[in-house]
Amino acid sequence: MIPSAKPDDLSNWVERSFGHVFATPALCQTALTHRSAGAEHNERLEFLGDSILNCAVARLLYDAHPLADEGALSRLRASLVSGESLAQIAADLGLGEYLRLGPGELKTGGFRRASILADSLEAMLGAIFLDAGYDAAAAAVARIVAAKLSELPAAGSLKDPKTRLQELLQGRGLALPFYTLTAVSGDAHAQAFTVNCEVPVFGVAATGEGGSRRRAEQLAAAKVIDLLPAEIRTNA
Repeated sequence: MIPSAKPDDLSNWVERSFGHVFATPALCQTALTHRSAGAEHNERLEFLGDSILNCAVARLLYDAHPLADEGALSRLRASLVSGESLAQIAADLGLGEYLRLGPGELKTGGFRRASILADSLEAMLGAIFLDAGYDAAAAAVARIVAAKLSELPAAGSLKDPKTRLQELLQGRGLALPFYTLTAVSGDAHAQAFTVNCEVPVFGVAATGEGGSRRRAEQLAAAKVIDLLPAEIRTNA
């Protein structure tokens, strides 16, 4: 197991990163403990922190985008709280340096693994909530997402390819695309799906491959958008 950081080093990092000083330091230690390191791990705090994060980010977006509708706000929030986004925030904060991991996870570089970083970041927010209440946790959320909040693209650009393709066609009264599952390969725990997406009215089609049928459909739809006539594609 990775040895715990010195208390002073850890508390200084928490205050610098989250703007919080723990009244109960044990909560912080638990938030940074992966299940591979012992029974007192961070999964329950992660569950709590996930809800805190979503609520706090929703309020930040609600205030920052007064003209955005529910769909736009939902897409913006999904972008901010995605596992990829949270892992990047955690990496930027240097959270991996303070994780407590079991020997197996340590050997395989668990302190750099995106899922572990994202989950531990949520656990830290859950710990701050238990330590000092919602306002302190929400302030921590505002602090760690501030840079990404200011860099968010237009909500429309965050629509997934299937949605964008559907809206392009529906907006012109055209038939929806056809998605056909053409192949499934690999073992049950690691399957690969191949899907064909076709828009007959324009005579275009493309194939996508992914680890799930939905992912394959999204990739195929993205390729089809690129094949549409320029005057339609520019609105994608």
